[in-house]
Amino acid sequence: MSSDDSNNISPISKDADADACSPSSTAVTYSDNPSPSTLPTVAPDPLSWPPDGKLCLEWIQHLMSVFEWSSRNLAPSAFPSVFPVPVFDALVLTASKILHKEPNCLQINTPDYDSTVVVVGDLHGQLHDLLFLLQDAGFPAQNRIFVFNGDYVDRGAWGLETFLLLLAWKVFMPHGVFLLRGNHESKYCTSTYGFEKEVLAKYGDKGKHVYRKCLGCFEGLPLASIIAERVYTAHGGLFRSISVAPSKRSKGKKNRRINLIPEANTLCLGSLEELSKARRSVLDPPWEGLNLIPGDVLWSDPSMKPGLSPNKERGIGLLWGPDCTEEFLKKFKLKCVLGEWLVVGFACQNLHCGCNLQVWRLELIIRSHEGPDAREKRPGLGGMDEGYTIDHDVESGKLITVFSAPDYPQFQATEERYNNKGAYVVLKPPGFDNPEFHSFEAITPRPKVNPYYDFEEVIDSDEDLDLASMVTTDL
Repeated sequence: MSSDDSNNISPISKDADADACSPSSTAVTYSDNPSPSTLPTVAPDPLSWPPDGKLCLEWIQHLMSVFEWSSRNLAPSAFPSVFPVPVFDALVLTASKILHKEPNCLQINTPDYDSTVVVVGDLHGQLHDLLFLLQDAGFPAQNRIFVFNGDYVDRGAWGLETFLLLLAWKVFMPHGVFLLRGNHESKYCTSTYGFEKEVLAKYGDKGKHVYRKCLGCFEGLPLASIIAERVYTAHGGLFRSISVAPSKRSKGKKNRRINLIPEANTLCLGSLEELSKARRSVLDPPWEGLNLIPGDVLWSDPSMKPGLSPNKERGIGLLWGPDCTEEFLKKFKLKCVLGEWLVVGFACQNLHCGCNLQVWRLELIIRSHEGPDAREKRPGLGGMDEGYTIDHDVESGKLITVFSAPDYPQFQATEERYNNKGAYVVLKPPGFDNPEFHSFEAITPRPKVNPYYDFEEVIDSDEDLDLASMVTTDL
C-alpha cells in the first residue's frame, strides 16, 4: 500500500455544507434526529437531479421522504414515477466515479478531537430500519463519520432504495461516508437472493439497464478500511497471503507480459500490502490466484477453533481462530528504535525518527456478514440477539461482529422468527478502541410486500455453495 495522500481519507471541511442546493420541488424536512412520526404522510414530489449536479442535505432529506412514502403507498412497478431512470443514472454515475478512485483499503482519519465514527453492519434491503438508524445515530456530519460494512441488498424488499440512499450520502459527503463491499454486492448473490428481481420489478423494461449499472457500481466498492489507525473493518474479515512467482516471459515482441502464477503454500494471514493489490473488480468466482483475497475478505468467518482453515461451511473464504486475530493485530505492532508502534511500509509521523515508518496500533477488528441464522450454526460463538457479538477477546484487542438488520430475515419459511435486534457501533476519541454498542428493534409496522426470491427453497448463503453455479455469464 502506498503512502500518498490519495489513500489518506479525511472528512469534509467545515464549509462543505455551504453549497446547499434547493430541491426542484418541496421536500419534507427532517430534523437532525427525527422520530418516526415526522416521516411523510402525503405524497412527496418526484426526485429530479440538481442542475449543477451537486447534492445537498435538503435533497437527501427529500429522497428519504420519497422512499419512505413510496414503500408504503406505491406498487413496485410505480417506482420510476418517483425516482426516474435519468435520476438513477446521474446518481450512480456520480457515485461510481468517487468509489472507483478509492483504494482497496481506506485509511479513514478523523478531523477533530470530538469526532466519532459510526460503523454499520448488514442492512439487507431493510430500508425502514436504515432510516431509523440514521435518525438514532444522527445524520452523517462533519464530526460524525459513517462506515457501512456491506450487504446493502438482497433478502429484504427495498435493497434498491437502501443502496441508492447510501450512494446519495456518499456523493454529498465523499470524505465522511464510506461504503465497503459485502458478499451480496455480487452478481451471483443478487441473482439468487432477490435484488435482481427487485430491480426488474421496479424498473420494468429498463430493469436490465438499472441492474447492470448497479453491478458496475458494486465493482467500485472498497474492500476494507482502517479507522483512526486503530480499527480494521471488513465485511467478512481476515484473508490469506498469496505468494506469486513470475512465469517465463513469452518469446516474441507481440507478448512480453509476465503472467503471475500463485504458489501452493500452506495458509497464512495476508498483509495490507497484498490487500491493496487485490482485484476488487471481480464480482464472482472463480476465487483463485489473485482473486482469492477479495473472496476471503467478503466471505470468511471467525471460529473458536485455533488456526486458519478453508471455510467448508460456506465453500468460500476462511475460518480463523482467536490466535489468528491476535496474530493479525500483532502483525501491525512493530517497534522502531524509539519504541513507537509501527507498520512497515508507511511514512513515520515522528519527526525525531528516521525510520520512514508510520505509527499504527490496531486494536479492533469489526466485521459483519453473520445474522442470527448463521450464528445458530457457529459452535462456541455468541448469538446475534442484540445485533452484535464480541467473538475474540485476545491480548492485543478484540474481534467484533455487528449486524444492523433487526427481525431478520424479512421473509421466513415458518412463523418462528429470530426477533433479533440490529446494532451499530460508535467509536470515540481519543483512542477509538472502546466501542459503544447501540442496539435497536425493527420498525413496525413494516409495509406488506411479496418476496423477490424463493426464501423457502433457496440455499442459505452461510451454507455450502455450489461454486460452479456461482460462475455467471454476462447479461
